Amino acid sequence: MSDKVMIFDTTLRDGEQSPGATMNIDEKIRMARQLETLGVDIIEAGFPIASKGDFESVRAISEAVSDIQVAGLCRSVTKDIDRCWEAVKDSPEPRIHTFLATSPIHMEYKLGKTPDQVVEMTEAAVSHAAKYTSNVEFSAEDASRSEWDFLVRVFNTAIKAGARTLNVPDTVGYTQPHEFHDLIRYLMEKLDMKDDTVISVHCHNDLGLAVANSLAAIRAGARQVECTVSGIGERAGNAALEEVVMGLNTRKDLYDIETGIVTEQLYPSCRRLSQIIGQPIPPYKAIVGTNAFAHESGVHQDGVIKNRQTYEIMTPASIGRHGTDIVIGKHSGSHAIKRKVEELGYTLDDEQVGAMFDAVKELADKKEQIYDEDVEALVLEKVYRRRDKFRLKDMSVFSGTGEVPPHAAVIMEFGDEDGEVEIRKTTQFGRGTIDAVFTSIYELIGYKATLESYAVNAVTSGTDALAGVAVRISHDGIKAVGRSNDEDVVRASALAIVNALNRMEITREERK
Repeated sequence: MSDKVMIFDTTLRDGEQSPGATMNIDEKIRMARQLETLGVDIIEAGFPIASKGDFESVRAISEAVSDIQVAGLCRSVTKDIDRCWEAVKDSPEPRIHTFLATSPIHMEYKLGKTPDQVVEMTEAAVSHAAKYTSNVEFSAEDASRSEWDFLVRVFNTAIKAGARTLNVPDTVGYTQPHEFHDLIRYLMEKLDMKDDTVISVHCHNDLGLAVANSLAAIRAGARQVECTVSGIGERAGNAALEEVVMGLNTRKDLYDIETGIVTEQLYPSCRRLSQIIGQPIPPYKAIVGTNAFAHESGVHQDGVIKNRQTYEIMTPASIGRHGTDIVIGKHSGSHAIKRKVEELGYTLDDEQVGAMFDAVKELADKKEQIYDEDVEALVLEKVYRRRDKFRLKDMSVFSGTGEVPPHAAVIMEFGDEDGEVEIRKTTQFGRGTIDAVFTSIYELIGYKATLESYAVNAVTSGTDALAGVAVRISHDGIKAVGRSNDEDVVRASALAIVNALNRMEITREERK
């Protein structure tokens, strides 16, 4: 049995199905490249048959990465498999991942098929996929609620038809660690596996056991784990990649299992995802939350001061976190800027670092304090040459308790593909200052988006705390999220909505 577990990341497929986590193609490519830097073995890039946008994003990711397997998900239907292959075929090592439900409740109510028909469909689907590639994965959807003997029958059929990886999903997060361990052990003993056959698991977190079930499966012999960055995914999410990996690393005495993950890239990867989808990492999140290495209890503080291992079983550096924050400003050197960019999950060459150095100096002359969002915006504009269509140039707001309603004056810059900039101004009333600002911005861009969610968090402490604002908007069937930090909550809100609108424009252009 291999002493390495393959990490199959489905952040861009299952993770994107998490409410509010939709990404455009540009964001998916950036996340895919970060996953490659992280060292995952397989990226599940999407569900190509779902839409033209999904197909294009899977194909773009396949062409963007250089040394990683790229999988596409497809139902056990010929047209799905054909479409999947078209999307992934240009990747360094393409994989077709096809699935079919095997539990009694799914076969009866969702598929309307008998067990014999499901076996026939399995054979037909895997055989068709194997015509394109030997790298075929077959998933028995809702395996944890399936009859064990029937799973053996289905999986043996898939093996004979050409499947190299057999995935055992706990689709609804129903199973318990001890019984999942026993199921994997049972399959290991009963299946007619070949030398290159790999048992995989895909655990959902409905009962909070996704990571525990994944680790139990590894102990039983599973050698591929399907997971997502920060555990995002449908409903309560998936097994969190960083928790599975650090569970294996921290308890090598128990598992004696290796992964190819560069653990120092775990925190940058979680930060990158957080910035893309506009959802902050919860402070109490295991491994990567802000409280993960924080100690408030006097007893704990005393112990950590004397020896960190008294209350810390891993170091911040081991996951890519640093003990001190790097503050970027006009006096920052190129090394500090390079390190900050790397913390945000970007890898730049010397020429690109030089461009960033000049851009930071130029911005520092205009802005007293530079935040991470500013640095990332500079990376996208100066290195990746992607300039936002909308920019907030200036704003002024009025709020009071008298007869004059709150209003805002907003000035925005509108850029085009040729680099030409148009200045637009307006003043609008609102029910409050933020509503007035949003109304002004909508007036300038020419349409009103629906504000689906609006959240404010204090990034720092004190009355001058840095405010972090996250918004989710929709318009004309397109959804987008936006984030920004600023000392002024109204300005942070304005920057967040502009950020979301720019992301919406990117998606709109991709659809065209």
